[in-house]
Amino acid sequence: MATIERTDPSDTLMFSESSVPALLRHTWIQTQRLLVRWVRDPITLLETLIVPCLLLLMLDIVVGSPIEKFSGHSALYGSVPMVTLVGALSGTVASGVMLGRERDAGLLARLWVLPVHRASGLAARIVAEGCRILAGTIIIICFATALGFRFRQGPLAAFAMLWIPVLFGLAFATMVTAIAVFTAKSTLVEAIAILSSLLMFFSTGFVPLGAYPEWIQPVVRHQPMSVAVDTMRALAEGGPLAGPLAQTLLWSFGAIAVFALPAGYGYRRASRR
Repeated sequence: MATIERTDPSDTLMFSESSVPALLRHTWIQTQRLLVRWVRDPITLLETLIVPCLLLLMLDIVVGSPIEKFSGHSALYGSVPMVTLVGALSGTVASGVMLGRERDAGLLARLWVLPVHRASGLAARIVAEGCRILAGTIIIICFATALGFRFRQGPLAAFAMLWIPVLFGLAFATMVTAIAVFTAKSTLVEAIAILSSLLMFFSTGFVPLGAYPEWIQPVVRHQPMSVAVDTMRALAEGGPLAGPLAQTLLWSFGAIAVFALPAGYGYRRASRR
């Protein structure tokens, strides 16, 4: 005679696809999928690690000495923060293009019909972006130490500095995701690279603020990358911290607040196609 095994209601809740444990488990699985795919993608590695390191080396060789003579400080304390931010933005654009390709290939739709938590796909992309940006920042700073970059404000300030590119990159990634899931053309996502280039060339990390014409200095001083660079410079070398940090938080959380809802709605809409 067959026996019926009685199950605990708490076990059913734990393994429900809409439960919190399922969200954590499915997010971790999809995060691993994204990280493995990015590691195997040469474009993502090129834009996240190789290009920023080469850019940092070029800036140190070409403009390092003139900037040091002009400002009296090592140019590395501006160029290293700037390059870490550029690496975060460049990798985000590459992952945005990949997201568009996954949508067009129907991968998002296939994942949607599986018994997985609905929020795990977008949550995994956020976690994976944070891991990618943090790893890239650490590698770039390790490369910078060979060029003479040093932390002069202690280990706590150094630890805090590592998370500025993560916050800045996640804010940018939210915008890129919102655009990638709504547009059918990856060229529109790739056009965001132009914006990141403008932010780089007109930032205090590229050259000191006094080197720009006076009429554009207010724009350069308060644009998102400049305030993030100034925050990281203060954490590494010293200097005013409260003002740049407050503006960095305002820019980052403001972008997340504006683009988070469109990104979530667009991801759900793209997955159900």
